[in-house]
Amino acid sequence: MGITIYLGAYFGKKLDVYFMNEKKYFTIALVLLSLVISIWSVLAQLKNINEKND
Repeated sequence: MGITIYLGAYFGKKLDVYFMNEKKYFTIALVLLSLVISIWSVLAQLKNINEKND
């Protein structure tokens, strides 16, 4: 989960520098996207664990 969020922040910063944005639009967007993906992944794994235990 942490790696996914870190990569989102890293590539967001790279895109902000590349497009010379004064505000951190890409960083914020990619961190939020990576957070959603991380939460979805954890929930999917928990669902699989729960199904195996039933």
